[in-house]
Amino acid sequence: MDTAPDAVPTTPWTIAVLGPGGVGGLLAALLSRAGHRVTCLAGEDTARTLARDGIRVSSGEHGDFTARVEADTELREPADLCLVTVKHTALDAALDRLPARFTRGFVLPLLNGVEHVAALRERYGAQRIVPAVIRVESTRTGAGVIEHGSPFTEIDVAGADEARLAPLAAVLDGAGITTRTVADENAALWAKLAFLAPFALLTTRYGLPIGGIREEHSKELAALVEETTAVSRACGGPGDAARILARYDAFPPQSKSSMLRDAEAGRALELDAIGGAVLRAAERHGIEVPLATRLVTELSNGTTAAPSA
Repeated sequence: MDTAPDAVPTTPWTIAVLGPGGVGGLLAALLSRAGHRVTCLAGEDTARTLARDGIRVSSGEHGDFTARVEADTELREPADLCLVTVKHTALDAALDRLPARFTRGFVLPLLNGVEHVAALRERYGAQRIVPAVIRVESTRTGAGVIEHGSPFTEIDVAGADEARLAPLAAVLDGAGITTRTVADENAALWAKLAFLAPFALLTTRYGLPIGGIREEHSKELAALVEETTAVSRACGGPGDAARILARYDAFPPQSKSSMLRDAEAGRALELDAIGGAVLRAAERHGIEVPLATRLVTELSNGTTAAPSA
């Protein structure tokens, strides 16, 4: 039976973080520092390290600090909030660490792309899943070691019932995570993907941070943003290409996409969840996206200027 989350607790909350990497580790540390009970779910070695040493964060926005967390290989008791922050390439296997019987509160997926929400709703129940997007640059340099590079940590939680989501937004805001509630989940997800796809595809293809893309591949960047915003509009999302380009201009020039960092480390790329999702949506709506198609094809074939690990 699909039921809504149980009654919202008073603080502190019990929070599970599935995937304590660059994003999940930062959020786990911030929520723990704010006084919540946080359990990170990971493999045995990582869980052992986190339980012993906590999470060390280096951040211009949030400061340098170490937060204590609990850690385990799977969730073994009910949680008020479950953050899903693994990579798409590891999602199916990772979800075994998050049994549905213990996800009695909100389940907040902070994944790239737009196609994961339906699968998570089928597994955990439509009322528990809160579609959301995060804007942050944060990197895991070792187990429990997080470098937060962006001057912002922002989350949009999506849902028509703002009153139901208000306590969730308050918990995140209270931990220093700038959070807003938006009514249209489709618009929120596509706003993120239309921005992320050009950033990820171009930085990874050419092995350059955003500053290098702006300087050396500005025409491709503008063209690719036009393609992704056209797809976004067709899918009911926003489509302001100029606004997206302005956001890139505001990024520190050394900023790298998570896909580029994965390529540099020799890890699997979230190419299907990001580029593939754009191509599938474009095909459904009959939109030509030649540059996106070329870049996805080249990256699928291993064509990248990013150094191998």
